[in-house]
Amino acid sequence: MFNQKFTLNFSAALLLTVSQLSFAQTQSNVVSESHSIGGLKINLPKSEESKVALLAQGNIPERTLALKGMNRTEVTRLRQQQQKKQRLASSILNQNIEYNTALHHSFSIYTGYSQLITDIDEDGYYQSFSVSFDADILSPVANEQALVYADLYLSQNGGPWELYFSTDDFVITGEDSDDEFEVFTELDTGYIPDHYDVLIDLYEVGYSDVVATYSSNDSNALYALPLESSDYDPEYIEVEYYHEHGGASLWLLFSSLFIVLYRRRTDKN
Repeated sequence: MFNQKFTLNFSAALLLTVSQLSFAQTQSNVVSESHSIGGLKINLPKSEESKVALLAQGNIPERTLALKGMNRTEVTRLRQQQQKKQRLASSILNQNIEYNTALHHSFSIYTGYSQLITDIDEDGYYQSFSVSFDADILSPVANEQALVYADLYLSQNGGPWELYFSTDDFVITGEDSDDEFEVFTELDTGYIPDHYDVLIDLYEVGYSDVVATYSSNDSNALYALPLESSDYDPEYIEVEYYHEHGGASLWLLFSSLFIVLYRRRTDKN
């Protein structure tokens, strides 16, 4: 039989085309979703498998749930309003919960960088990545500590900054490098294959304004990250099938007729 065996790899290019067509039809209904975990690097698990397991637990900070997906201007405005309400409540209760340390020291983000992690379909766009940064206190007091948190944003190809994660409160110490913070993220849906920039806003707890910012303008390691969500990052599917040419089928027909005629001739003899 002149059967030819063909093996097709339904690569990401084909599936991506279908996904993009579907996305174009339902773009208004798609919400960008992602899951992240964050913590001091010295306390986070080292293996990516352990981080994925933590993501599956669904422990998302309340700050992220409240403002996730909003643009940066709206987030900073809401942060300021929230802080005003907290100050009002503290004055009513005669509790001085406001931090005054920001009056005699300042902050900076010394460094920030990213790591691309998972690209299942190997098309050059990653569904999981991490962002690490080292926030410092610039103060004449040695080893001064402060309680801070950070908002992390993504910008698609130069578009608006959209919040994708807010950290829990964490402590930083002077210019110590051991308090480097890492955020591990998996993009779930709504992130089309494109290049995304990263921006980090640092807040001191009890203080309403951003105290330090670090972004793709400061480091190429946060610039134009090739990302896509998991719905655009399918696994390769290998399918095997057999294809018969018309000529092969015709040959089989003649072969069958020849066998029938030969048997009839043999029976007559």
